[in-house]
Amino acid sequence: MKIHMTPLVRLSVLACLLLFSAAMGRAAPSYHLLKEIPVGGEGGWDYLSVDSANHRLYVSHATKVVVIDTGADKVVGEVADTPGVHGFVAAPELGRGFSSNGRENKASIVDLKTLQTLSKVATGENPDAILFEPGRSEVYTFDGRGKTATVFEGATGKVVATIPVGGKPEFAQADPAVGRVYCNIEDLNEVIAIDTKTHVIVNHWPIAPGEEASGMDIDLAHHRLVIGCSNAKMVIMDSATGKVVASLDAGKGIDAASFDPGTQLAFVSAGDGTVTIAHEDTPDKFTVVQTLATERGARTMTLDPATHKIYLAAAQYEAPAPAPAGGGRPPRPKMIAGSFKILVYGMDK
Repeated sequence: MKIHMTPLVRLSVLACLLLFSAAMGRAAPSYHLLKEIPVGGEGGWDYLSVDSANHRLYVSHATKVVVIDTGADKVVGEVADTPGVHGFVAAPELGRGFSSNGRENKASIVDLKTLQTLSKVATGENPDAILFEPGRSEVYTFDGRGKTATVFEGATGKVVATIPVGGKPEFAQADPAVGRVYCNIEDLNEVIAIDTKTHVIVNHWPIAPGEEASGMDIDLAHHRLVIGCSNAKMVIMDSATGKVVASLDAGKGIDAASFDPGTQLAFVSAGDGTVTIAHEDTPDKFTVVQTLATERGARTMTLDPATHKIYLAAAQYEAPAPAPAGGGRPPRPKMIAGSFKILVYGMDK
């Protein structure tokens, strides 16, 4: 039996098929644990960062930066003498890397081949997040207690600006095409935009309904910031206008955020042992496609856009201590010595 369809019906059927295909495309990504990379040692950790070109993962750990080969999934070296290190960022085009050393109020400049420290740059108090801005080859440290951003030349280490930011800065991202650096100001519930030529703050944008933002990444193609907030929200902001275009529920204790331009997936990792993964259907519409179970305390994360893998730092803990008899918050559980590790998650090929 032949079925005859009018042009209008054909268009309707085609539209339904396209919608179905789009929905299937959103549902397809399914992240799962691929491997655990043992690191060991003592002390806490903070940011992770990836150098895709050289297959390196940099993990801040107590007073050093652990270097992992992402092809072999093993530790291959370390950057020493980084007291209270928060973050490390590589600039392969300069052959250098930079760390933010919170306890000594300095940033290290490191040879990426030898992992030796070449020099140190004085920053504001407690440099936390660190960013390499490729448009002008400058490094930004965001100084938590100093409430400043210190800017220095990546090639020379010369400080070119100290920018008061008005509050406690957290993660930051750069858009070289428009000459802007964006940073979360955690205690003011806002994002600031810095002009990279003048080193002046040109915009202050509220993140409501988000609060106390920490993590940030950027979709450069569509000018969207992915922001992880402590009130269990993933907020999407237009980086051209500062308008919040979407807000999604996510895990508790969010720290980091990532965006993968190859898959159009956005990620926020939380200390409750989850990573919320959302698909960018359009620049103004994001849909949660997976809530990935990780491990308790695995709050810091980075993404390798070349392999689409995400990396999270984690450790094992002793049983939590009971709450004080008089009430109040129970003490933090103690980390089991030598249990520090990196969790590697990805999709089936």
